[in-house]
Amino acid sequence: MKHPTYRHLVVLMLILALVLSSVALAACGGGDDASTDTGDGGDATESPAGIEVTKVAVITPEKGNDYGWNQMGVESAQKAAAAMGAECIVQDGAGYGDITPIINQLAEEEPQLIFAWASGYQTVAANMAQQLQIAMTSADPGTEEANIPMLVNAVEENAQDGAYLAGILAANMTKTDTIAIVASADDLNWAKMGGGYIAGARSVKPDIKILYVQIGQAGYADAAGGKRVTQNAISGGADIIFGFGDGSSFGMMQACETATPPAGADNVYFIDVIGDKSSLDEKGIYLSSVVWDFEQVDTQLIEMLEAGTFGEESVYLGLDNGLSLLQTDLIPEDVWTACEEAKAGIMDGSIEVPLTTSAEEVKAMIAAGE
Repeated sequence: MKHPTYRHLVVLMLILALVLSSVALAACGGGDDASTDTGDGGDATESPAGIEVTKVAVITPEKGNDYGWNQMGVESAQKAAAAMGAECIVQDGAGYGDITPIINQLAEEEPQLIFAWASGYQTVAANMAQQLQIAMTSADPGTEEANIPMLVNAVEENAQDGAYLAGILAANMTKTDTIAIVASADDLNWAKMGGGYIAGARSVKPDIKILYVQIGQAGYADAAGGKRVTQNAISGGADIIFGFGDGSSFGMMQACETATPPAGADNVYFIDVIGDKSSLDEKGIYLSSVVWDFEQVDTQLIEMLEAGTFGEESVYLGLDNGLSLLQTDLIPEDVWTACEEAKAGIMDGSIEVPLTTSAEEVKAMIAAGE
């Protein structure tokens, strides 16, 4: 048997060194399968692991049978949970104060997601989400700044787009060429809708007269106030009332039902927001509503939590996922066609709806067109 020469030993040592080097690289994650090249010299950052959602909860300030914000919040969460095979816990009527005790109580039931369904809940929801490590929404309206990965996801409404369609409807239906906005509060979503409504109405009748009245700073549930200021608008000649309210909208409707129509009009019609009260209309005054159905939005939020992308970007309610103008028998076919054509224009980008963010901006927009 021949003994290995010095040259053979050198070759064997080089081969062994290469093998050991490859093993070391693989152990340190240096192989090609360990990372994904982003194309800019860095490695891609993977999203956090998703969470299986088997239980959600929804908290609303008022009872979930108000035909408005609270009912839409409860029903949308229930439908979304059912669609995803999850249980839904409802805590309605929680009020507008500190909901920390309610969140702590719900946390004992171990939901993976809590829909904190009011603008006044945003701060406490964000704090409790981080403290309890339970995902929560920031709604009515949320903001991009509120988002926290896997903990807080903002929900925002493109409410102005639906209101633009209501403006088309109102301008086509008015007999006095005077319409009114009745607001329960100086609220961001109401401001969005005010600007959209004005723009939609003026696209049909540039010289239409638009009145603006407001109950107060936070008259959401003030039905008596809603009736009072609506009567003022009607006395000013308005025969179409676009009402921005929760419980206050019942007073607005009552004012329309009992009103003596202004000169030239046969009826005073009411256009609602968020919910559908048409089943309560016994006087033939409920013309339509800009409906906010959050089922698709809530389903998307659950899917994002399961995918590990919750809290990365805000979710928007729009004409493509739950925002709509309610069609009733009081709307003539040609008028409805005009509304549908405007909807198509907004969705394809040929119609750009202005964005107003305060009552003062809405009033300035009205004044600018007078």
